[in-house]
Amino acid sequence: MTDNHNKHNRRSFLKVSGAAGGGLLLGFNFFSCRTDGLPDEVAKLVLPEEWFEINNFLKIGDNGVVTIFSPNPEIGQNIKTSMPMIVAEELDVDWNSVVVEQAGLDTQKYTRQVAGGSQSIRQGWESLRKAGATARRLLLEAASKRWELPVAELTTEAGVISHAASGQTIGYGEVASEAATMKVPEDIPLKDPKDFKIIGKGKKNVDGRGIVTGAPLFGMDYEEEGMLIAMVEQPPAFGATLISFNKDELKSMPGITDAMELKLDLIPEGKWFSKAYRKKSMIAITGETTWHVMKAKKAIKAEWETKTDPENSELHEEQLTVLLDKNPKPLRKDGSPESAFDNATTVIERTYSAPFLPHNTMAPMNFFADVKAESARLVGPIQTPEISAGILAEGLGLPLENVSIEMTRMGGGFGRRLYGNWLYEAALISKAMAKPVKLIYTREDDMANGTYRPTYKVRYKAALNENNELLALTVKGAGADGGPIWPNRFPAGTVPHYAASDSAMETNISTGAWRAPRSNFIAGAEQSFLDELAEAAGKDPIDFRLALFEKAKTNPVGEENDYDPERYAGVLKLVREKAGWDKPSPGLHRGVAAYYCHNSYVAQVVDLENINGNLKVKKVWCAVDCGIVINPEGARNQIEGGVVDGLGIAMFGGLSFKDGKPEQTNFNRYQMIRMGDAPVEIETFFVENGIDPTGLGEPGLPPVIGALANALHKATGQRHYDQPFSAMSEKVG
Repeated sequence: MTDNHNKHNRRSFLKVSGAAGGGLLLGFNFFSCRTDGLPDEVAKLVLPEEWFEINNFLKIGDNGVVTIFSPNPEIGQNIKTSMPMIVAEELDVDWNSVVVEQAGLDTQKYTRQVAGGSQSIRQGWESLRKAGATARRLLLEAASKRWELPVAELTTEAGVISHAASGQTIGYGEVASEAATMKVPEDIPLKDPKDFKIIGKGKKNVDGRGIVTGAPLFGMDYEEEGMLIAMVEQPPAFGATLISFNKDELKSMPGITDAMELKLDLIPEGKWFSKAYRKKSMIAITGETTWHVMKAKKAIKAEWETKTDPENSELHEEQLTVLLDKNPKPLRKDGSPESAFDNATTVIERTYSAPFLPHNTMAPMNFFADVKAESARLVGPIQTPEISAGILAEGLGLPLENVSIEMTRMGGGFGRRLYGNWLYEAALISKAMAKPVKLIYTREDDMANGTYRPTYKVRYKAALNENNELLALTVKGAGADGGPIWPNRFPAGTVPHYAASDSAMETNISTGAWRAPRSNFIAGAEQSFLDELAEAAGKDPIDFRLALFEKAKTNPVGEENDYDPERYAGVLKLVREKAGWDKPSPGLHRGVAAYYCHNSYVAQVVDLENINGNLKVKKVWCAVDCGIVINPEGARNQIEGGVVDGLGIAMFGGLSFKDGKPEQTNFNRYQMIRMGDAPVEIETFFVENGIDPTGLGEPGLPPVIGALANALHKATGQRHYDQPFSAMSEKVG
């Protein structure tokens, strides 16, 4: 941090805010809304005469109102609320006096402006705290200077500085102008977590009112005068290339400004997004309105050249099986599993599989682009703005500083908005038209041209000794573009003889991250297999797992185990207690699972009920260890959303391809989880251990798949090895 000498008056602030959004205020701002129906303390807020920028994360008005900038993309994980909460905590300000704004991409001010890997809070924890604590110290020093009193004698609370001995008080806004000009001190102490007043208290989503009242917060809402609407028609199959299309006919249609072949040569091979470009050309249409362009899109008559080969066809299942049988790449080996199998009392071997999955975000892909000869300005939903800006600058031949990206709310992401191919398409179309454009995908465009969760297969083999103890375990994985195995995760470290291997199948179908990558498959398989081992050993499934964790704690095998067995066991014990596992209610069929990913631990119990022959998820119990919980309300939402998402893919999820062409391109053929399929109740309990926060957006999803599979076995007597599970749609006795 450096010296600060920044202030904005009311007029300049409004001007800057308007310019930043191109006429649209992107961040939700209480001042830009009607105040009727808002809490009294919010309705009373008025726009300051002057703002004083204290540091990159916040500015304070002369009346004490604080604006805190949320630096990372908001993807529905509620970081636009929780990140400012961290700053506000250390600043020691009244949360009701805080206005939150979405920061734009700025690599000079912020680091890791990424929504991915459930890392936003974990990676930003220290810098956000320091930003608030530093600002508080500057305000204290400004008051100290004005009163000619030692800083050590001053205290703060809810945006007010006090001197107990003299009874003097002063608001932050009254000293903000002096604070903004002071040199930033070093080594500012941070609060003890026991003194937190904002962190750990439930806060409503700062965009909540705007979302439910239709405020223009999302990329689809963005508009600028004079912009064109653009849509694309992509090849019907992976591996297809454009030969010709009825360009002149389309251009003559009412409201259409142009139709062109769009060649996707923007991304150099090997770059982060290059694998999203397995379709190398497409048709782009621009027009005056969405309606005009959609009509023209339906009128396209195109000839495509399609190459059919095993990588494009429906043979993925067969190829994955071949890979499992071929000795995949070794990742880890402890002891001698082969000898252990030869001398075992019981050997169990099972194979699990899962299909490709689309992301199906609520809002299909969209982005605004205004590309000029010397600059490019883009506005829309993207999880990786910094990476995208760098690749876009290289592709357009522009200096990085001349490419700007403004972030809107996502309308859903789950990994789909990591790769940004639609952003580049929008930029190319704008460049070709020499006009600003907003590119909009239809649902069919999105589902048929996505970056899909890869298809996976895994084979487990385990040996029990004469005492029904786990003696050996091997796991072999295979997947499209990469296998699903995490070699150093549980049960590694708990088994004397253990081996893990993995293999990848080449495919020209675009694959990429899908919420909780790899874990979204392997957790369900692993936890289902462990339940089957527990049953074979004649042991309670929780007791069976706890015994393994005890071994990992007292006598671990290997030195690279990447989990804490004490914390892992802790969530199992907690869910056991809260769900009343040892005293189940009559008529319920229960399954349990626990999993570690994104630095967090989650255990879940699924309760199934048989209602007139139909199985219904009555309740899901969740125990979560993610360290300090910033916003319990938002945290519960994340776990509940992960549970519903995980149940949905376990019950229904699957995308199939024939000759490189997706067979499900809209919800009439692809079933999503519906309200009637969702749990009647989800109850979440967080472990309070004072550890720095870890991931939360993704860890709630993986274990529920295994817990459901294990509950289904209790209900039907059948084990389920292939997703989606068919039993949820079948009558049971």
